[in-house]
Amino acid sequence: MQEQEFLKEFGFRLKLYRLKHGMTQAELGEKVDISEHRISSIENGKCNITLKTVCKLSNALNISGSKLFNFVC
Repeated sequence: MQEQEFLKEFGFRLKLYRLKHGMTQAELGEKVDISEHRISSIENGKCNITLKTVCKLSNALNISGSKLFNFVC
């Protein structure tokens, strides 16, 4: 899998879980101390993030971090 494809798949899953939890990008960003613009960039596969940020996002969504990477398997 190419890097860009990986980032898009990750972003798609992040958006999916954010919407399942009824959260806006702004609300999720506030919970993890990231701007709404950065959340949008992550969801659109335009932004690479750290594992620390993945941990914050999964905690804010109350899901296992592995759910955000489920597409890899």
